Amino acid sequence: MRSEPTVTERKLWQLLRGEKLGVKFRRQQVIGPYIADFACLHPRLIVEADGASHFDEEYDARRDLWFEQNLFRVLRFRNVDILEKPAEVEAAIRRAIGPR
Repeated sequence: MRSEPTVTERKLWQLLRGEKLGVKFRRQQVIGPYIADFACLHPRLIVEADGASHFDEEYDARRDLWFEQNLFRVLRFRNVDILEKPAEVEAAIRRAIGPR
């Protein structure tokens, strides 16, 4: 079940949607036993907005390990960075995507 996006997730989606970065991202994508905030299947990249729902570091570590074992790269951004430094967040995502 999809939840309503937070303000931060909406801001991040503005950066990712519509193939603005040259690849297609999906919001709240089910991958295996988890739901990624944003996922790009080619390349295998997951982008997470870390806010109040990410308070369990052990769970996040298990989740990230599962994604990595299934050949996904995981990028996590703090909410404050998404809201206050969107250009830096976008640049980090572009670097992770690599040349297109």
